[in-house]
Amino acid sequence: MARSILITGGAASGKTRFAASYFSGCDNVLYLRVGGEIDKDVKHRIEFDNKNRGVEWEIVSKDTLTPCQEIGSHKFVIFDSLSSFTRLAISRLPSVENVSDKDKKALEEMVINSVGDVLEKMRQNNGNIVIITIETGFANAAEQGFMAVYRDVLGRLNQRIANASDEVYFSASGIQFKIK
Repeated sequence: MARSILITGGAASGKTRFAASYFSGCDNVLYLRVGGEIDKDVKHRIEFDNKNRGVEWEIVSKDTLTPCQEIGSHKFVIFDSLSSFTRLAISRLPSVENVSDKDKKALEEMVINSVGDVLEKMRQNNGNIVIITIETGFANAAEQGFMAVYRDVLGRLNQRIANASDEVYFSASGIQFKIK
C-alpha cells in the first residue's frame, strides 16, 4: 500500500535525518533534492550509512518544476523539499514585488499539481514517500517581497499536503512528534 508522510519543523531540527532513517534498511531509495544542492554533510551521512548497511540509494539534486519525471520505478522516495521546491517556483516569477493574490493562487496550484503528480506516481509504483518541508508558522510575517510571498504560499501548501498525507510528523530539536 502506498503511503505519504510529511515531516515539518524548523531549520536543522532533524527532518532530513528522520526521512533518511525512515528508509534506512531499504535499497533503491531515491533521495530527490529539488531546488538546490544537497547539503554535503547530509550526502556524506547518507552515503556512509548506506555503505554500512549494504544498500544503494540514488541521490539526485535538480532544479526542476517537474520532479515527477525523476521518480522512475522507485518505490521509496525522499522529496527534499517542499519548501525549496516552492522557493524555486517563486524564483521563476518575473517579479515578487506586488504579486497579486491571483498570482499567488496560480503559483500555489502549479506547485500542488506538481506534488500531486509525484504522489500519483508513488501510488502507481505502490511506493512510499517522505516529503520534507519547513514550518513557516514560527517566523515573523514579512510584509512584502520574496519572503512575504514565500511564507504565504508555503504555509498554504504545507496545510494542503499535511491534510492529504497519511502521516504527519513535527520535528523539534531532533525529536519527531507524530501529529497525524
